[in-house]
Amino acid sequence: MSAIVNVGPGQLAMQDWPTPQPEAGQVRIRTGACAICATDLKMIGGWARTGFPAIPGHEWAGTVDAVGTEVDAGLVGCRCVAENVLADGGEVGFEHPGGYGEYLVTEARNLYVLPPEFPLAVAALIEPLAVAVRASGRLRLEDKESALVFGDGPIGLLMLMLLWHAGVEDVVMVGGRVGRLAVARELGAAEVLNYHQMEGDLGEAVCGACGGRFSNVIEASGSPAAAQASLDLVAARGRVLVLGDYDEACADFAWNHLLHQELELIGSCASAEAWPEAVRLAVEGGLPLARLVTHRFPVEQFDMGIELVRSRQSDVIKVVLEW
Repeated sequence: MSAIVNVGPGQLAMQDWPTPQPEAGQVRIRTGACAICATDLKMIGGWARTGFPAIPGHEWAGTVDAVGTEVDAGLVGCRCVAENVLADGGEVGFEHPGGYGEYLVTEARNLYVLPPEFPLAVAALIEPLAVAVRASGRLRLEDKESALVFGDGPIGLLMLMLLWHAGVEDVVMVGGRVGRLAVARELGAAEVLNYHQMEGDLGEAVCGACGGRFSNVIEASGSPAAAQASLDLVAARGRVLVLGDYDEACADFAWNHLLHQELELIGSCASAEAWPEAVRLAVEGGLPLARLVTHRFPVEQFDMGIELVRSRQSDVIKVVLEW
């Protein structure tokens, strides 16, 4: 098979690899589409989790091509996505070859079959949607009066969709890319704020612009400054949901503020237990997932797709590679 292989730090190359064969309980997927995630860029750059060579791609969708023993042969030909965590604890697209390959192997028990007409480029967004769905469940949304979302990336925009879908009356998004903030408006944000246009303390600037605090604050940017500001912007007895990636940054806030305001600080990581709901929401069509797919490239032009994601251009949200 053909595969886009991470051959060294910051290096990708299209190579011929052995086509994987499904073992007992496994299925082989012919990849149809794979989105490029910011986490892919970290992996490609080199990290402790995976070595070289490796085949990235955890935001994939495809068609069942073959099945191993103990698997229903009727799955062959079905469009699908699957949760990536396998029985050994590794994940497809990280420790196990992912959707940057023409074929991949996963476990049949993780599979979710899609309608035959469901577009695979959109289905590739079900993985990040599952991350947002898990986060939304962790938030336990009760007060639907207001919400603030830090981060205009894919996860932040997916959280905006879910808040709107849940009936939150007033959602404000803070981000730094004009094009993405325009999309946030389309998706139902009552107000968008560009932090590049703010001066001084971020929390004070947002509070001044909005005229108050929020019962729900979602930090999806991965910015330590935004995480700190979140605690300043949440109303008494409100909830702060944290689901960015902060590398080695540490928190620095007054514990008595958390105590006296009776705040809830909630972390959410990855997508466990959220896939059934994410698939249901995607298939039912209540969320405009396709609006986030801003660029599509044939796999032969993978280098153009990677560079576009790295460029951080204002209008780039999700770049999808198509096999």
